[in-house]
Amino acid sequence: MANVPGIPVYKEIGATPAPATPADSARVVIVGAGPVGLAVALDLGRRGHEVVVLTRLDFIAHASKAICFSKRSLDILDRLGVGDPAVGKGVTWNVGKVFWGGAGEPVYQFDMLPVKDQKRPGFINIQQYYVEEYLLDGVRKLPNVEIRWGHRVDAVSPTNDGVELAVTADVGGAYTLRAEWLIACDGARSTVRDKLGLDFEGRVFEDNFLIADVRMKHEMPSERWFWFDPPFNPGRSALMHKQPDDVWRLDFQLGWDIDRAAAIRPENVEPFVRAMLGDDVEFEREWYSVYTFQCRRMARFVHGRVVFAGDSAHLVSPFGARGCNGGFADADNLGWKLDLVLRGEAGADLIETYNEEAVATADENILNSTRSTDFLTPKSTASQALRDAVLELARDHAFARPFVNSGRLSTAVHYPASPLSTPDADRWGDGVAPGSPVLDAPQGDGWLLDAIGDAFVLLARGWKGPVPAGLRLVEVEGLAADRLGLTEGAVALVRPDQYVAARWKAPDAAAVEAALQRAKGGSAWAT
Repeated sequence: MANVPGIPVYKEIGATPAPATPADSARVVIVGAGPVGLAVALDLGRRGHEVVVLTRLDFIAHASKAICFSKRSLDILDRLGVGDPAVGKGVTWNVGKVFWGGAGEPVYQFDMLPVKDQKRPGFINIQQYYVEEYLLDGVRKLPNVEIRWGHRVDAVSPTNDGVELAVTADVGGAYTLRAEWLIACDGARSTVRDKLGLDFEGRVFEDNFLIADVRMKHEMPSERWFWFDPPFNPGRSALMHKQPDDVWRLDFQLGWDIDRAAAIRPENVEPFVRAMLGDDVEFEREWYSVYTFQCRRMARFVHGRVVFAGDSAHLVSPFGARGCNGGFADADNLGWKLDLVLRGEAGADLIETYNEEAVATADENILNSTRSTDFLTPKSTASQALRDAVLELARDHAFARPFVNSGRLSTAVHYPASPLSTPDADRWGDGVAPGSPVLDAPQGDGWLLDAIGDAFVLLARGWKGPVPAGLRLVEVEGLAADRLGLTEGAVALVRPDQYVAARWKAPDAAAVEAALQRAKGGSAWAT
């Protein structure tokens, strides 16, 4: 096993030997076998493409990373065939509560699934390594996806028609690997980004937070609890989340000028835990760490045939659960577009729309994370007074509660200006507009999103027109049609990532065909 100091092991895999020849090739190479890299590999693999995944580790890490997975991410995992094990293992929650000071009652609470009758909950909490394991199980069922464990990227050299990598395997040594496309999913310290001389732009916040993942038998609701200025961490904030296996995520604001190494020593962490939980609660250490808020991204996510996704492309503060969920949004957006390019059904310029939409997602996540961080950690007397006034008003006045920002939690991002969408020609009072994801609802004996799947579909309510080649027609009714805003005879064109691309009250076949070609990047690219 590769010796990687400071990274505990969840599941040993073992190193993959280097190829038998010193020069190798693959159509798609993914660097990084975290949740985002595995999701892209699984998506492309399920679509029939040959994929090679490189990871410097030869194990799944047992570390305190992402734990909160949003409704939108669960829908994506469902589309990839791994939603059931994740939800089955995870702790389901929809309600979050915000406390202030020593008050026993919350000043505000919210519901992450305000629209009911959907297959999946607003959120689940589950350790990232479980999600990686389920994605890996899905990948292992595909003979066309190969994961090379213990393979380190040493150099990245773009070419006119692809990328050439210098790789060193723990077993077998160095070789070169040529790829038509390289997807960099290798995290915040991305080797690919570094080798190309690219960097992040954005802001680092002057504050530190302690994560204490502890194992304990403690009966509390499966809710997100957040405190401003609690008696057990006066003048600062704290957070509590339940995870599977009797593990709880406790998060404490520490301030800026601290000794980070000392902060995670057990004798310094345990007083925080005892102050929050009480002296009579028994617990065991699972993982202690300190992190600093960052809200940064690359200027562009697409550089020729090199595409960045997840933390390699953007970083946000953990409050709001926008890191891994944002990475899944990247994977969801990229997979079907690269599929069309690889099949020759779209030109390489379609990947530029990934850059546009993924940057829009990152910017929304960064905006929300920045606002959350500024609210959580006021840096002036005036901003502190404003925050406290909002919290005071929120106790009794509903209008103030939306201004309470303990980390605006991740939701699906909309693309109202997407170049792939066809603007409405009809007047719509409600429903799902082009550039927005379909809202789940009961459909027959199952669920609408399951019925849509991962290809272009036409959702119709009583429409009898001809269906263009390559499209599947799904008849919807009742609540599903109502949520889409479809009246009798109306239809909606849905992309493979389950976003609406166009809709009509009464379309003709030519309009549907034109919108389909636009959603693929342009009619000139269609075959």
